[in-house]
Amino acid sequence: MSGFASTTDMAEKIVSFDELGPGLYAYTAEGDPNSGVIVGPDGVVVVDAQATPAMAAEVQAKIASVTEQKVRQIVLTHYHAVRVLGTTGYPAHSVICSDVTRDMIVERGQQDMDSEIGRFPRLFRGRDGIPGLTWPTQTFHGRMSLWLGDREAQVIHIGRSHTAGDTVVWMPKERVLFAGDTVEFGATPYCGDAHFTDWPETIRRIRALGAEKMVPGRGRALMNAQEVAEALDGTEAFTSRLFGIAKAGVAKGKDLGEIYAEAMEKMRPEFGHWVIFDHCMPFNVSRAYDEAGGLDRPRIWTAERDVEMWKSLEAARMKTGEIGG
Repeated sequence: MSGFASTTDMAEKIVSFDELGPGLYAYTAEGDPNSGVIVGPDGVVVVDAQATPAMAAEVQAKIASVTEQKVRQIVLTHYHAVRVLGTTGYPAHSVICSDVTRDMIVERGQQDMDSEIGRFPRLFRGRDGIPGLTWPTQTFHGRMSLWLGDREAQVIHIGRSHTAGDTVVWMPKERVLFAGDTVEFGATPYCGDAHFTDWPETIRRIRALGAEKMVPGRGRALMNAQEVAEALDGTEAFTSRLFGIAKAGVAKGKDLGEIYAEAMEKMRPEFGHWVIFDHCMPFNVSRAYDEAGGLDRPRIWTAERDVEMWKSLEAARMKTGEIGG
């Protein structure tokens, strides 16, 4: 094995900056991590900061094309490095996340930073400018509201799915949802730190909000209720099917390599064209295998564990003949 599938992904993506409603924007890049933008009367809220200060500058250049207001608040939907390490590139007064997300930064933030930069070098352009871990200035339990003039943005710890601390930002009047990685569209959900058992209930809670437009964690902006439903259905189908394969395999006494090979064979026809499928699946199956075996709390990924896992599972695929040597 020459390395993670993602390390050879060096092509730059085309950035889109789409208006979802007055003062509401989606910063997307063909399946790379998205950011949301809410323009208020006294400042801008950014939902997910990007991976480096240099990449944060690119988001702010788009913001400057629509308003003179500066970014004053950043909401972190979860703790992953690719979402949060660009925070110092903004002139923000406050950095907000759920209390659970902060706990996860304490517990595993440094390991996650080292792990993610090794897996996905292209997504950390200008990584030498990262001063260290991102720390919130404000945490909340359950939910809170940001008031931007008379416009309310509800910040909700929606439930365990992609991570234990997953947060969405919901604009109830405009019916626009910034979903973080609880929902993807045309992009493979990364499930290495997931809670598969809880994910369907989290999706149910998101459906209950009744969003008519959405910024998913990855994939283009969704501009109507039908597209929102398609993204929710796709995310739920992928995660539920994968966990079903893992649970059935564990019940039959299959080892991780066997379950991985089976999952790749069964899921590639429907989902293999989604962005980062080959990169995500070893991490996804590893977590699904652990949870199916009774491990509720995801194990911490380290750079060393990443490499060990990847080599062993790619070897399993070669052994079964799914990929060539």
